[in-house]
Amino acid sequence: MLGAGAATLVAAFLRAIPEASAGEKSAQFKAALKALLDDARPVSGGIEMSLPEAVENGDYVPLSLAVESPMTEENHVKAFHLLSTANPRADVATYHFTLLSGKARVTSRMRLARTQEVFAIAELSDGTFLMSGRNVDVKIGGCEI
Repeated sequence: MLGAGAATLVAAFLRAIPEASAGEKSAQFKAALKALLDDARPVSGGIEMSLPEAVENGDYVPLSLAVESPMTEENHVKAFHLLSTANPRADVATYHFTLLSGKARVTSRMRLARTQEVFAIAELSDGTFLMSGRNVDVKIGGCEI
């Protein structure tokens, strides 16, 4: 459970995320973001995020994520968290890294229900979070399960 101070911080951060043409953020997205960040304040940017601006079919949306990191005990990426603002489930994926990973890079694909924003959050070993987002225009939704 979040304390009052942490809840206020996350609420302020959610208001600061620009409302894009994709529309409002779902309750699932807001809850997933609160659970992930707790009382941390993410730093905007720092993640190389390759995601198309528009896709014909939301069943197959290619993506790649990377953070330049020495991947040493003192300074490494622990995980990437991928969140969507309008999918039935906001938690799209989490990718964990160890020092043996060598690089903090992921190439994958995901499904998107409709036009929306997608956020990548990198969790660093020092407790810092990096955050990048992108609007994806989806012509045919891919989450009609």
